[in-house]
Amino acid sequence: MLKNSLTHYGLVSVLLHWLVALVVFGLFALGFWMVDLSYYSEWYRTAPYWHKSIGILMALAMIFRLCWRAVSPPPKALATHKQWERRLSAAMQFCLYLGIAILVISGYLISTEDGRAIAVFNWFEVPSLGALFADQADIAGLVHEYTAYSLILLATLHGLAALKHHFIDKDHTLKRMFGKKP
Repeated sequence: MLKNSLTHYGLVSVLLHWLVALVVFGLFALGFWMVDLSYYSEWYRTAPYWHKSIGILMALAMIFRLCWRAVSPPPKALATHKQWERRLSAAMQFCLYLGIAILVISGYLISTEDGRAIAVFNWFEVPSLGALFADQADIAGLVHEYTAYSLILLATLHGLAALKHHFIDKDHTLKRMFGKKP
């Protein structure tokens, strides 16, 4: 079952969800670590290269995820979910998607201000638009940093909400995100 059904998520949605979650937390950890690297560290050039390459691949996965969502809509909310929970869930999902988009765009603006393209694992390059505004890398860097912290906070709250549904409400919210039928 690749596609979503009315009651649970299909394999493609499940894999994309957990892959993006893993990548977001991994890139956050890598970014947090690499900003303190000294020029003489052997990782000074390698860590940003990996961070950018994985970030671009995650952006492509997110585009695919949005397209997949149009082809295979998510299951309906559980009948036990209250109206406020449904609204909060939709707002949270929107903020998570928006946060990822802002991270990708700001990361691109940081990396390409000097006119150089972003090499993605030497498979392909994402061309640069160069400096589009004054102090682009500094401003985009602040946006990138604050958005990263915000996204991690939102993702953590998202995970805690799933655990609340599983352990306190004892509903199938979390099980559905593993592709299990209610």
